[in-house]
Amino acid sequence: MMQSLIELSWLIPLYGFIGVILALPWSFGMVQRTGPRPAVYINMFMTLLAFLHGTFVFMGIWNVGAVELQVPWLQVADLTLSFDLDLSVLNLGVMELSTGLSLLAQIYGLGYMEKEWALARFFSLLGFFEGAVNGVVLSSSFFLAYFLLEMLTLSTYLIVGFWYAQPLVVKAARDAFLTKRVGDLLLLMGVLGLSSWAGDLHYNEMYEWVKTADLSPLAATLLGLALIAGPTGKCAQFPLHLWLDEAMEGPSPASILRNSVVMTCGAYVLIKLQPIVIVSPVGLAALISIGTVTAIGASLVALAQVDLKRSMSYSTSAYIGMVFIAVGSEWPGVAIGLLFTHAVAKALIFMSIGAIINNTNCQDVTELGGVWSRMPATTIAYVRGGAGMVGLLPLGGFWALQLGIDFLRRDHPELAAVFLVVNILTILNLVRVFRLVFLGEPTPKTRRSPEANWLMATPMMALSVFVVLLPLIMMRMALLPPLRYWNPLVFAALIVSGVIGVILGVMTPLNRSLSRSTNKNLRMMQDLLSNDFYTEELYKVTVVFIVRQFSRIVSWFDRYVVDGAVNLVGMASLMGGEGLKYSVSGQSQGYIFTIVAGVSLLGLLMTWAMW
Repeated sequence: MMQSLIELSWLIPLYGFIGVILALPWSFGMVQRTGPRPAVYINMFMTLLAFLHGTFVFMGIWNVGAVELQVPWLQVADLTLSFDLDLSVLNLGVMELSTGLSLLAQIYGLGYMEKEWALARFFSLLGFFEGAVNGVVLSSSFFLAYFLLEMLTLSTYLIVGFWYAQPLVVKAARDAFLTKRVGDLLLLMGVLGLSSWAGDLHYNEMYEWVKTADLSPLAATLLGLALIAGPTGKCAQFPLHLWLDEAMEGPSPASILRNSVVMTCGAYVLIKLQPIVIVSPVGLAALISIGTVTAIGASLVALAQVDLKRSMSYSTSAYIGMVFIAVGSEWPGVAIGLLFTHAVAKALIFMSIGAIINNTNCQDVTELGGVWSRMPATTIAYVRGGAGMVGLLPLGGFWALQLGIDFLRRDHPELAAVFLVVNILTILNLVRVFRLVFLGEPTPKTRRSPEANWLMATPMMALSVFVVLLPLIMMRMALLPPLRYWNPLVFAALIVSGVIGVILGVMTPLNRSLSRSTNKNLRMMQDLLSNDFYTEELYKVTVVFIVRQFSRIVSWFDRYVVDGAVNLVGMASLMGGEGLKYSVSGQSQGYIFTIVAGVSLLGLLMTWAMW
């Protein structure tokens, strides 16, 4: 029985796509009598099936080790294409995490969007998204992973643009798609380079090739930069980070998955590519630089946001920035620990703020307050999610951060300091939001706000329990070192940074109107952070300006040079035809003379050219 389930593991990524196909009659409005609920139940059932199947396979390989599964699906002449999966404990653990969060987000989404007229289409898009993510995580082939990453980009575009009647949503979906396309295009160049140099795009084969790879410094640098470009776009890292906060215009259930599962998927691909990126020291340095700039910068920008979802989305970019630092420092274990803890905690945080937005129709922190007295379960979910993400003993975020600080302090103490600074700024932001949204007197927006309905509260409570149990699960999966390797100084430094963050969050004066300061320097800093260091304006005067001018030059050349040459030939033919029609005399000797003269002229020209 267990062996059969393992051999049928190729079905796990397909369950989501099967749900999409089965729900098409409701998604396209072909069936209206039953309403959209059957499509919802079909996709939720397929997600549950994928989760249960993955659980049994996970239990089956726990003691036998990794299993590589190859399912051929096309063979033409010398071309053989197969669906290759790597069923390791780690891959299946990440798959179970993403599928479990998808299932909870779907249950949550049913309560959040129960009156949405396009509910069937939304859940079909979630099924499409889930199938792509599971395929990327379990794939043992970089080619297959790239193909599924493209599907993930498409699903992100469709989900972000779900409410396509709103102009701002359309802009957000377009920006998310185009920004990711930049990274995907560069990643495609890396795929082509690897297929040429390594000769095989299976991860294990590429790992063997790296041991004896003989690339020039320039080729290695270009390969390393191309491979990290895709995850940079997927994980909203600088300079391809502008799409994430705009993507918060989509429904909150989609924001839950985007800030947890999508980020985990993109970063996990980077972790798989880390043994190949090491051929390029420049690539590793770029990873550390990108991660450091994003971690510090996004943490600061989050402090100046008044939109609930955007503030937390910048926090997501900051934490994935620390994952980039860990990968660039060649500590993939630290990166995996950060991914696990952040995904679960951030999903819980977005569930809690989604419940607030659903009940108040408001996500501006300046218009909220006193939520704790109206929504106690939601408040508990937010507190547990925030505590599980930061360095608060004994929850998972603490162990992941202390592991990273402990490893980095030996060779890169400055990067260990980055972890501590991000922990301080993240706690400061979480406390700031808590004070503005949950504490104080209820505002007109929250005075009549009820607790979240049971479909939204159930996944929040389940995930709250999982956050508490996550350290035990990480220890069971050997993601944490034994007790004798824990460093008391690192513990103390992390605890002190947490205390500093809490003190700053409590003592910082907050004006509910958040009016701009009268102090010029402070006002400039507020504007700088709230506008994301004017990155969008910087793009407009650099990349956008260059592309626009180049497009104008190409347009001018096409209109006046290319079209002009074509029009000149046409005009010459027309005038020549008009002129020749008057030479028609009807006398054969005239025609013969013309032919002889033309052939003679052609012969002279050819003789001159040869001479």
